[in-house]
Amino acid sequence: MSFDPSPLGKFPAVRMRRTRQHAWSRRLVAETRLSASDLIWPAFVMEGNATTEPIASLPGVERLSVDRLLAKVGEAIELGIPAIAIFPVTPADKKTPLAEESANPDNLINRATRAVKAEFGDAFGVICDVALDPYTSHGHDGLLVDGVIVNDDTLNVLCQQAIVQAEAGCDIIAPSDMMDGRIGRIRAALDAAGFEQVQLLAYAAKYASAFYGPFRDAVGSAKNLGQGDKRTYQMDPANSDEALREVALDLAEGADMVMVKPGLPYLDIVRRVKETFGAPTLAYQVSGEYAMLCAAAEHGWLSREAAMLESLLAFKRAGADGVLSYFALEAARLLPKD
Repeated sequence: MSFDPSPLGKFPAVRMRRTRQHAWSRRLVAETRLSASDLIWPAFVMEGNATTEPIASLPGVERLSVDRLLAKVGEAIELGIPAIAIFPVTPADKKTPLAEESANPDNLINRATRAVKAEFGDAFGVICDVALDPYTSHGHDGLLVDGVIVNDDTLNVLCQQAIVQAEAGCDIIAPSDMMDGRIGRIRAALDAAGFEQVQLLAYAAKYASAFYGPFRDAVGSAKNLGQGDKRTYQMDPANSDEALREVALDLAEGADMVMVKPGLPYLDIVRRVKETFGAPTLAYQVSGEYAMLCAAAEHGWLSREAAMLESLLAFKRAGADGVLSYFALEAARLLPKD
């Protein structure tokens, strides 16, 4: 009998394919897990009763009146989704240059929040967007004076907006405006108003992206913004180190969680943020990402289900603790709850 003294023995001794041969062994050695608990459902709420409106640029996504929203929330809870992010479709006649409707205690997002909390209590989390673009006649996230977004005056309005949302029962205030210093100011305002336990999710690294178009259609801000852009306050897509500075500032000012937006084109940012800070880190699979996958699936170029799940898994692999996605309900039907 011959003996091969080589430590490798018969080539190759290490065969990476061995653990890939069976579904059970692939599950056993999987490094990343995706479940319904990782998903947050972004929903668009509109005025009216028993009303839904399809959104052409977001196939399968609808604007929902509050009563229709409640039915969907019940389904989300059954599927194991932990929270909803509510975005209001503000009627055009309530949009003004100074966004007064944002601080109205009885505005659409606050009524929706009260309805969800009255129906489901603490069984489901409610996240409310803090920014002025749903309420401004010019479509910007801040106040516009002589063609310039004024940072500090905007903060005063954002604080008022956050307080009325907390009063309505919002669990997580999510400033997405990208004004400097807004996390610290909102945290102080919430604490002074007795809302120390309300969480802050900072859209800390929000880029001036081309992938937001369908969202702006959905909330009705695209026409208001027109040919304008948000590059003076949202981040330059060329920058990565700057994202770490933004996140560091928001965490120092009192953010409980941070967000990277968009998602798939910025997974490198998700990874850097998570590795650098170790803080709860979310990512938003934004409307343009969703629309692209849907369009490719409609043409038969991709498997909708497979591409959907693979894209969501990529967020978890990059380090995201949770993902906002318009696929949330659809994906949760295919995923375990925990």
